[in-house]
Amino acid sequence: MVQSVQLFQLASFQADWLSARQAALTSNIANANTPGYRAVDVTSFEKVLKNSTSAVSVTNPGHIPIGGSDSTFGTQARAQTSRLPSGNTVQVEDELIKSNEVRQAFELNTAIIKSFHRMFMMTAK
Repeated sequence: MVQSVQLFQLASFQADWLSARQAALTSNIANANTPGYRAVDVTSFEKVLKNSTSAVSVTNPGHIPIGGSDSTFGTQARAQTSRLPSGNTVQVEDELIKSNEVRQAFELNTAIIKSFHRMFMMTAK
């Protein structure tokens, strides 16, 4: 019997986190002209993994334990040194750069899962 592959769970969890981050970034861009709006971002993926409630199961004592899945990604106001005259802290250029980083991370996540799935299917025959 084939055991559950934790890589798929971790990749799914990262995809959920990337979706939450993209939603925060698009909200920032949408509110770029709103007076007094403070840009928000989600907690970093590394911190979310470390603080998650359920850890990935360790199947071998030599494995290094890492965090598991948690569906909440806290958003927090980003500390910004520059404010616009309206009191807004959104820098559209920065938001677009971060949005591109999210897109690249999605592409990498998908490519890794595709490759792993292909290898997994080859060994299952």
